[in-house]
Amino acid sequence: MSTVILITLLCYVLVLFSLAYISGRRADNSAFFIGSRKTSWFMAAFAMIGAAMSGVTFISVPGSVATDSFSYMQMVIGFTVGQFIVAFLLVPLFYRLKVISLYEYLDSRFGTGAYKVGAWFFFISKVTLSALKLYLVCAIMQWIVFDDFGFPFWANISCTVALVWLYTCRGGVKSLIWTDALQSLCLVGSLVLCVIYMVKGLDISFLDMTREVGESPMSQIFFFEDSSSRLYFWKMFFGGVFILIAMTGLDQDMMQRNLSCRSVRDSQVNIVITAICQIFVILLFLTLGVLLYKYMDYNNLDMSLKGDQIFAHVAVNGALPTVVSILFVLGLVSSTYSAAGASLTALTTSFTVDIMEGRKRFDDKTLTYIRHLVHFAIAITIGLVIFIFDHYANDSVLNLLFRVASYTYGPILGMFAFGIFTRIEIRDRWMPIVAIVAPILSGALQYGAKHYFAYEIGYELLVYNALFTIFGML
Repeated sequence: MSTVILITLLCYVLVLFSLAYISGRRADNSAFFIGSRKTSWFMAAFAMIGAAMSGVTFISVPGSVATDSFSYMQMVIGFTVGQFIVAFLLVPLFYRLKVISLYEYLDSRFGTGAYKVGAWFFFISKVTLSALKLYLVCAIMQWIVFDDFGFPFWANISCTVALVWLYTCRGGVKSLIWTDALQSLCLVGSLVLCVIYMVKGLDISFLDMTREVGESPMSQIFFFEDSSSRLYFWKMFFGGVFILIAMTGLDQDMMQRNLSCRSVRDSQVNIVITAICQIFVILLFLTLGVLLYKYMDYNNLDMSLKGDQIFAHVAVNGALPTVVSILFVLGLVSSTYSAAGASLTALTTSFTVDIMEGRKRFDDKTLTYIRHLVHFAIAITIGLVIFIFDHYANDSVLNLLFRVASYTYGPILGMFAFGIFTRIEIRDRWMPIVAIVAPILSGALQYGAKHYFAYEIGYELLVYNALFTIFGML
């Protein structure tokens, strides 16, 4: 089994590299950073399906239904509202300003202090989250494949990061649009086929599947009863709205694809279609989660595993056809390479354009050389952070990811909101202090609410963080 999975992985990487090479030929700096703004809306929309679904989604969402039911759909509803805000508020702004990096807006609105704060907070956020996503996939692949060959975990991490670096070093966004389209196809195809094989494994019809999933206590979507619970509807809904705005609309990674479209209208169409597709794909992931637990119970498999291990365990050790293991690996690797490649490209763009101010300081030839060095250095940094997670990560990766995002994206959300909705000028030199204090106050508020009032602040922590930033700016 391990040999078959390894061969599948190598074949996928070969196809991915071939596509990246073909699409990335003769890519200049403009093509690397924003795809030369020549991407059609339907290509961008299809590519965004894979980009929005990382390996964390592929692993953690199905495994979360045992503890959280379908409550994640409450956030997805919020995500959809957030997508419309991004499409019709932020996209016209960024196109009008003709920015390559989103954080150039902060420079024009407030000054260098806010500009650097936004760029550095994005950099820290994205390095952390990218490493977290890659860590999960490396751990799963180590468990189901590489341990059988005696391949050490450090080598697994090194090879994974090296492959991501290699396939993005030439074309950047221009390559990503095409490779993400391939990865979207593999992701959705793998998901649909896995559901079909799970239904066959349970020996039920699709009509029976619909009924059993609907009747399962794990399929509860809405939670209005306990306002102190982290699953409470309004917490997750508003958390979803603002997380989407921060992690997509104000994220250089996700917005690079949207800004590569030919016009504002094309970008808006792309975002709306992505939002609609996301609803159905996440619902399919959650449905698969219920089927996985039912299959484990039906076949007396080990139910004590962590949620992040459930999908891999059933796919590899669940006495299903070998093709299920292949589909699992294909979906996992495609979603991971899509997210990791985009993150590495976005980090390179932001560090080169924002932190180093490369467009202002260097000619095009020198800028290309600097970009290659930055691209390599960031790949090494992500690899090192993965090793740190290997020692300290002990939570569901999906929950951990959103917890990290709530702290690191809060100041970015606060700065953009303040800039867009007010005309107030600030003392720009104080912005770094405000951005550091806001997450500290947010953490103190979360701790105090839980220990003194038995109230659990969930994903809406991002909103409190942004409000503290706005208050500090005032």
